[in-house]
Amino acid sequence: MREAQLLVVDTLAATVDDLCRKFGAWKTARALLFAIWRHRQTTNQVSHLSDRMRRDIGLPGNEDRLLEAKLSLWDVRL
Repeated sequence: MREAQLLVVDTLAATVDDLCRKFGAWKTARALLFAIWRHRQTTNQVSHLSDRMRRDIGLPGNEDRLLEAKLSLWDVRL
């Protein structure tokens, strides 16, 4: 197992060195940061889902939303 890890580290270091030589250190670092940022955005967020949709996919309802006051046009009195 340790030999396989060392092989991956050596291969990764060689790949990063090749990228830095070909494109430069700043462009390689910027591409790495962009890839990390893009990966972070692809995580699934369920905070915006309604309680019904959350129950449909097997998640518990959001009790905090029950306390929020929502303005409805039907509540407006003339």
